[in-house]
This record gives sequence, structure tokens and C-alpha cells, in this order.
Amino acid sequence: MNIVIAFGGSLIDFDKDYFQEFKEVMKEISKEHRLFIVIGGGRVAREYIIFGREMKLNEEELDVIGIDATRLNARLVSYILKANRDIPESTDEAKNLKSKIVVMGGTTPGHSTDAVAAELAEKIDADLLIIATDVDGIYNKDPKKHHDAKLFREISIDKLIEMCGTEWKRAGESVAIDGPALNIAKRSRYDIIVVNGKKLDNLKRALLKEDFIGTKIKREG
Repeated sequence: MNIVIAFGGSLIDFDKDYFQEFKEVMKEISKEHRLFIVIGGGRVAREYIIFGREMKLNEEELDVIGIDATRLNARLVSYILKANRDIPESTDEAKNLKSKIVVMGGTTPGHSTDAVAAELAEKIDADLLIIATDVDGIYNKDPKKHHDAKLFREISIDKLIEMCGTEWKRAGESVAIDGPALNIAKRSRYDIIVVNGKKLDNLKRALLKEDFIGTKIKREG
């Protein structure tokens, strides 16, 4: 089975114990399945983008800086997993690599690494796209700000598009799933799951298609 994981940059917090366990989980899963991991920019990207915006950089320049941050994060994760040594700069490059685990970051301005993961999943004919973030799934409102936020166990792509839109916002901003990613996912056939990437036991269950806590994105309804 081909699996793509969009690994949110917010999960890159330099926690040695977490990454040791993450490494073990990814290695175990890769024995039976091929893994493609797309890494976000997280805190590193946000800090550069905030400062760049203060210095009046334009949005394309800020996007490029964010992409560079994702590739730095990807290189760290790739080295930890002893995966590909060179970081792909396009989904075509990633597709052509032969390793059991392939790690990459962003590609071009105008979308997030969620969209990169969605595009890659389409190109490799993936069975599953997992979006690993720092909350338990997709909520009706921001669970970090609202204690009464409701977790959707299932939600349609159309409903998500209503919530998030179809356009790219701007560098450094975060939504449940960005618009370009939803546009790609809507036309594709792979299963999509959103889970908390910090809870590695739960992430593992999602990867194995066992019972998990998170959100399954439906194609209709």
C-alpha cells in the first residue's frame, strides 16, 4: 500500500523521545507499506515569515522562505529516518525515488504542504493520505481557543470547502486543510484521514486502518 503523510510543521518541536518513537513507528509501517512523508514549515517558517513581512517582503518571497523552511525540516526528518539523502523539490522527483520511505517539503509558491501531499498522493496512486496535525482532527471551530469545539468523526470534502474555501490564503497562515489541497483531494480517489500526529499510537492505528481518533473525510454527503 502507498501511504502519504502530510506531517504538520507544528510537530517539529525537537523532542528527542517523540522522534525516537516516531522513527520506530515509521520503520515498522514501512516494512509492509511504502511511505511518503511531506513535512511542513512550522515554527521556523512562521518566525521567518513574520519578520519578512515586517521587512515588507512580498507574498511570493515569503512563500519561498516558507518552502525553504519545510525543506530544512524535511532534511532533519529524512536523516532521522535514514531515508532519502536528497530532498525532492517536486512531487515528480519524489515519485521517482526508490526508497521505502521518502521525505520531502514544499515545492512552489501558492499552496501549503497539505497541497503537496494531496498532489503527491494523486501522482503515486496512493491508497491513503493522512494529515497529521497538532489537534485530534477537524473541528467545527478552533479547539485551541474554544473548549466546546466539536470534533467531526466524518466530514465531506464539500463541507470542508465551505469551511476553508478553495483559495490559498497567504504564507504562514494555517487552516484545517488549505484550499488547493481540497481541490486536488476532491478529484482524487484515495482515502483521507486527519489525526493528531503527536499521539503516535493513534497515528499508527490510522496508518494500519484500525480504529482511531480523528476525522475521516468523505467524498460525498
